[in-house]
Amino acid sequence: MTTCSAALMRRARAVMPGGVSSPVRAFGGVGGGGSGGDDPFVVARGEGARIWDVDGREYIDYVLSWGPLVLGHAAPAVLDALHDTMARGTSFGIPTELETRLAEAIVQRMPQVEMLRFVSSGTEATMSAVRVARASTGRDAILKFDGCYHGHADGFLVRAGSGVATLGLPNSPGVPAALAELTLVAPYNDIEAAARIARSHEGRLAAIIVEPVVGNAGFIAPDPAFLPALRALADEVGALLIFDEVMTGFRIAPGGAGERFGVTADLTTLGKVIGGGLPAAAYGGRRDLMMLVAPAGPVYQAGTLSGNPLAMAAGLATLRALTPELHDRIARRTARLVGGLRESAARHGVPFTADSAGSMWGFFFRAEPVRNYADALGSDVAAFRRFFHAALARGVYLAPSPFEAAFLSAAHGDAEIETTLDRLDDALGAARS
Repeated sequence: MTTCSAALMRRARAVMPGGVSSPVRAFGGVGGGGSGGDDPFVVARGEGARIWDVDGREYIDYVLSWGPLVLGHAAPAVLDALHDTMARGTSFGIPTELETRLAEAIVQRMPQVEMLRFVSSGTEATMSAVRVARASTGRDAILKFDGCYHGHADGFLVRAGSGVATLGLPNSPGVPAALAELTLVAPYNDIEAAARIARSHEGRLAAIIVEPVVGNAGFIAPDPAFLPALRALADEVGALLIFDEVMTGFRIAPGGAGERFGVTADLTTLGKVIGGGLPAAAYGGRRDLMMLVAPAGPVYQAGTLSGNPLAMAAGLATLRALTPELHDRIARRTARLVGGLRESAARHGVPFTADSAGSMWGFFFRAEPVRNYADALGSDVAAFRRFFHAALARGVYLAPSPFEAAFLSAAHGDAEIETTLDRLDDALGAARS
């Protein structure tokens, strides 16, 4: 822990729980947790693929604000859009053209999203999508998958991933049992278990919600038959299929999961990339479902800063810059990084599995592929902690949790990939027990 970061974290812990605004930032998954010791560094600035802490140390960043910064830090296209928009005002609470333009850009890339509503966070998006599903079906229960994280709304904090997994909290105090009982859970990639649960609750199941590629229990890809089978299952039992693409949207393919896997969800939730680094999210889908949302219909949902012009401008600039050609270039570099890490691990004799989809990637210290949350929990967490700190000491910043995906940006060029592979090869050697 460097001097200025340590001092700032002491000040932060006096006025914020754990000194952070979101739990996993406290480095609890790698030996910290907000009580001192292995606390996080405090960032001062970012540019391109790199960030600098308040003590002047430089890191190649593979967290990228947990996914939004697909163009990299302080991308000129985003900064120019923000500067131009800010000069005209920062918030109005009344429609702006920017909302419509960003919505049109999303609908053009995701044909299954015929209409959408902007909100300010992924949690708002997922809880609102479930509300629409319940209103549409007249049912109350939802089916989610073990280790998938859909935000911190009460009904989602049942065997969730992300910070809940990192901190070892299978549930959260403060969630009423009556609400938790409305959430059914199956193992990811286990269609037989999902079908058994869905059929046994057929008359009360409103929706099946899933991360098409899991990013909140580490990176876990779907089996080829899994998402198509969920589509068929939802149709069979009269439930809606919700793809939570807050993380995967515009990351795993230019048009998201629908394009990559050829499966059409009834409702889709988005976030991260569509705000270009500013707080923005959305939920959308079939026109008949979205017309249930007020003021067009009876399902109420509102937000003072929803559609904020700065966030809309940043998101629009990001999507414009993220052409299919650029997306493919980032994806190739991501695959190159993952392949290089596999080779390093094999050379060092370290049990290791890694994979990617588009510009989203991840790894586990485990020899066998990871297909679900139980497999992820069986990985060598102690080895991950050693590796994380070895990487950080060598100037590579990875997510401070064994249960989070990583990301690449357009700013990660060939030089950054080569430097990273060199540094992480050394870190893998240091991580051996």
